[in-house]
Amino acid sequence: MLTLRNITVWDTGEVIDLVIPESDAARLFTETGAVTDGEFDATGLTVAPGFADPHVHFRDPGQTYKESMISGCRASASGGYTNVLIMPNTVPAMDGEPVSADEPGASEVLDAGYDTVIDYLQHYEAVHDVALPVCYDLCVCASKGRVGGEATDPDRWQEYLPASATVHGNAKDAYQLEHPVTAVSDDGSAVTPGILDDVLVNVKKTGLYLIEHCEHHDTGAVNDGPVARELGVPGIPEDTELKIVARDIAKARETGVHVHFQHVSTAISFDAIRKAKAEGLPITCETAPHYIALCDEDLLKYGTLAKMNPPLRSAADRQATIAAIADGTVDMLATDHAPHTLAEKERGFLDAPNGIIGLECAYGVAHKVLVDGGYIDDKRLIELMSVAPQRLMGHAPTDVAGLLNTSSKCAVKRTLDLSQVEHPQNVNVVILNTSEHWTVDPEQFHSAARNTPFGGWQVTGRPLATVIGSKLVFSRIK
Repeated sequence: MLTLRNITVWDTGEVIDLVIPESDAARLFTETGAVTDGEFDATGLTVAPGFADPHVHFRDPGQTYKESMISGCRASASGGYTNVLIMPNTVPAMDGEPVSADEPGASEVLDAGYDTVIDYLQHYEAVHDVALPVCYDLCVCASKGRVGGEATDPDRWQEYLPASATVHGNAKDAYQLEHPVTAVSDDGSAVTPGILDDVLVNVKKTGLYLIEHCEHHDTGAVNDGPVARELGVPGIPEDTELKIVARDIAKARETGVHVHFQHVSTAISFDAIRKAKAEGLPITCETAPHYIALCDEDLLKYGTLAKMNPPLRSAADRQATIAAIADGTVDMLATDHAPHTLAEKERGFLDAPNGIIGLECAYGVAHKVLVDGGYIDDKRLIELMSVAPQRLMGHAPTDVAGLLNTSSKCAVKRTLDLSQVEHPQNVNVVILNTSEHWTVDPEQFHSAARNTPFGGWQVTGRPLATVIGSKLVFSRIK
């Protein structure tokens, strides 16, 4: 039992005692010297609903030399995340189609006794005899093979949606119930024009939402501008993003389908989204910590460690992204956690893969830029990283204040004992030190990857413990 005395509730400011009755023995991991039981003076710490990341890549199956479900989930818990949405650019692609033995990565799926990536990932814990310290949903491809040629067939994946009670005519098992398909995307690529209408029909038919990579370009490696010219590499114009944003806003207006734009990065796109929201269209969007902390000028310092897609934009676009967060245009933050090996990242700007990892430093980086910078407060940052993404993914964020009102005896100072709540399995929270100053050290990450430009950064705000189902799964409390 871990008792945290004098901890603050994130949204009400009430100071309480929090009792975490037990650890999850199968999932628990800690950092050196961390406590998992006893009494702890938590004065100055905050309890909040667990973070949710609607955009992660765990490279499993097919590229586990970069990241596995095990290392990715441990990185999530270390970063304070209790829920993540796994993108469909697995190998083979997560499109619901049976995999073929000759496909790269297929052996991992077939050797486990399954014929689709969805089945494999849903049953990952059983296959590998492991308990993963984060809850996860799955995102299915918009196109077969994620190559843009033909829309996926909903008959291949709609049984995996939360509303379905059966799969292939059989009652769902616990793993299928716990890890449903909840979104559609061709992540990394915008849905191609030739299949867009078919994809939107599929999305509307199944009641899901489309996660759109709002950019398409055939050439270019970094943002078009002075930095690209200095580096001597082709640039990516900012209107490549706006073209997809404008196209899909028009389709949302026409069809009523909820379109969620991922990692928006330009002022002109935020202006279009802002107007669409004012019109009442079913549009939401996210950006990532790297777009508020970095701009294309940082490529000169960090090199390909800061190469991503969409690319880091201009300093003016960075300020516009922060402004869009401050005025509410941005609904949430997502890491776009994209593991690669350092050897891959050393190939140069034309050949190095896009993406950085972010789960373990996202809160600290965002807090440093947004809260310390005076743009938003601590409460708003938790809304961006927890409440809004949880709701997008179809989950109810844990209402700490609500639990106190139903599970705590009236007193001058109240105690929230998680063993006494009505549905302990639904309680997912993170313990935060919103003022801790710390240095990002990638060598201490629980991810298998190290590709981040934030190594050595001095940041503030750190997750200290993660609780899933009322049980402690991660601790760095000392």
